[in-house]
Amino acid sequence: PIKLFKETTEYEKVPDEEANKDLEEGEEPKMKTIPVTKAEYAEMNTQKPIWLRAPKEVEEDEYKEFYKSAFKASYDEPQKWTHFRLEGQVDFKALLYIPGMLPFELSKDMFDENARNIRLYVKRVFINDKFEEIMPRWLKFVRGVVDSDDLPLNVSREILQKSKVLSIINKRLVRKSIDMFYDIAEDEDESKYVMFWNNFGKYLKVGVIEDDKNKKDLIPLLRFFSSKSGEEYTSFSQYIEGMPEGQKSIYYVTGEGKKNAMIQPVVEKLTSRGYEVLLMTEPLDEITIEAINEYKDFKVLDATKEGLDLEDDNEEKKKEKEELNEKYADILEFLEVELKGKVQKVVVSTLLTDSPAALVQGAYGVSPTMQRYMKAQSVASGGDGNLGAMNQAVLEINPKHPIVQDLDVMIKNSKSSDETRNFAMLMYDVASMTSGYEVSDNGEFAQRVMSLMTSKAKQDIPEEDTVAVDEKKEDDSGDAITPEVLV
Repeated sequence: PIKLFKETTEYEKVPDEEANKDLEEGEEPKMKTIPVTKAEYAEMNTQKPIWLRAPKEVEEDEYKEFYKSAFKASYDEPQKWTHFRLEGQVDFKALLYIPGMLPFELSKDMFDENARNIRLYVKRVFINDKFEEIMPRWLKFVRGVVDSDDLPLNVSREILQKSKVLSIINKRLVRKSIDMFYDIAEDEDESKYVMFWNNFGKYLKVGVIEDDKNKKDLIPLLRFFSSKSGEEYTSFSQYIEGMPEGQKSIYYVTGEGKKNAMIQPVVEKLTSRGYEVLLMTEPLDEITIEAINEYKDFKVLDATKEGLDLEDDNEEKKKEKEELNEKYADILEFLEVELKGKVQKVVVSTLLTDSPAALVQGAYGVSPTMQRYMKAQSVASGGDGNLGAMNQAVLEINPKHPIVQDLDVMIKNSKSSDETRNFAMLMYDVASMTSGYEVSDNGEFAQRVMSLMTSKAKQDIPEEDTVAVDEKKEDDSGDAITPEVLV
């Protein structure tokens, strides 16, 4: 206990002698209040710290008030908290909070080194609030207090790194944090987890990438947009519940935003069969999903990879594909020559429906979103941003589309004409943009579009207007008119 010498003033009521001089018998004496000053030692810390008290003795308002005062969060209400004690091989008490909003210091840098989230006490003596080893960095947003009797008072970073006690504390804190996440996710009010995910979802994604021990527990907590979810999130479990009969894999695509992800031709392959597609709309999403090979015995597959197998191919489908490859051999050969250095190869696809062509990556290729991210990093570090052959995708064409059929006719009639080359390159450019890639040369793309518009405009001009234009040109080609000079 801490005692300080302290003066205190108390007020006491005593009889007022002057007022009571004329007091008649039987009347109640009049009183007055006088100050009485006392000087004595007073115990200052009479109340136990909140984390040392039994959880059943602490009121909800006390938890909230402690959070606001201890972590200087006057305008934030904690969304969830857990108060527990571990006894046995290691004895410690802890109180953990999930903030109601993203702490200010983490808004600019999600792993800010100066952020103080866990306050460490040893035998009720404050030691430090910047020990990174006490919690993994993907739980940087969780705030709380840990008080251990098993750590030495002269604790240092070197001692902590070698301490088995700290390892046990770390595992327990992570487990309790994940339990809080599940409590919010299972709440009847779904908006609570939506708010939690919007604030701290990126930390859980990092946890899936970095924490192999807890990855299995974190995956069900992930949320993504999908081709069927609209403005709401969906989980892997919800995805599986909505799978049609016969679907044996979970499919996803990457893109910058939902709109760009949805316009990719590969989405047609899946939505036309009633399959749902998860949309990875941030660079971190793609790294996260690549760390998940399967969920509940369902493989997690990138729909933009070459050779997407929808597992319903039969002998008729294979025979149909062989016949199409043979029928459109000329167009495949022509495109591979014209697009040499731009694509690995050109193949016929029976899965596309509305798009004439699509670009897909090879089995070990990198998505266009990640390519842009890597290119930006390369330029920022002084490189030229050239990714070399990594940018070469596979061009899939839809033989049933009118554009592909027109191109096939043009190749057979005038293979070497500029019009045929422009038409083929324009189809490739459109496939690049809808598949999430960038057009390599905007100038050439603009010329090809203008050329197509010009040829269309000429076809739409009536024949008599064309004759009139030609006659005017003949008139203009005659002798020049000599101007009259006025003196």
